[in-house]
Amino acid sequence: RGETTAIIGGTGSGKSTIASLFLRFNEATEGTVRFNGVDVREIPLASLRADIAYVQQRAWLFAGTVAENLRYGAPGAAPCVLWHALEVAQAADFVRALPLGLSAYVAPDGANFSGGQRQRLSIARAVASKPQAYVFDDSFSALDFKTDAALRRALAAETAQAAVIVVAQRVSTIRNADQIVVLDEGRQVGLGTHEALMASCPVYQEIVRSQTKED
Repeated sequence: RGETTAIIGGTGSGKSTIASLFLRFNEATEGTVRFNGVDVREIPLASLRADIAYVQQRAWLFAGTVAENLRYGAPGAAPCVLWHALEVAQAADFVRALPLGLSAYVAPDGANFSGGQRQRLSIARAVASKPQAYVFDDSFSALDFKTDAALRRALAAETAQAAVIVVAQRVSTIRNADQIVVLDEGRQVGLGTHEALMASCPVYQEIVRSQTKED
């Protein structure tokens, strides 16, 4: 707990597959995936998923109010808990601007919000549930760099006692992780901090170079 592990690699490298193994959407056929030192296959599925907040790239919201969506993993959470989660997720300002605030309507699939707003609401829902572990599966992809940076700073304090896995394509999102796993064509080709990988991992170096050129 208290550590952030990032997973980065090109499209099709297996990043999201690892996240799915952790949550047992798929089962490992070789080796083991462990949560708190226990093989996830030995943990009752409902118990495992209750302890993990999973935020997908395509944010999932259902028809109802903002509060109902945020309480999905935290039934009965007080409004102050929801507002705190929104602050962490950099979503409080746009929710306050809604005429009904927490009681504002969310259309099916969050269609009345932008992609970035949907991602932030999904992250707020994860924060409100106070899980033992977070899995962010490319969950910051629709955010601008300023919002991404502010959200990660707030999350660092909020998740200090939790395990965090971040699947990402942007190096800026994961460069401060405690350890970074680099994947290439389904294989791990690097493991270490940003600085260590810059000195030792050609695949990671190329990812950084390509994104620096884009910027």
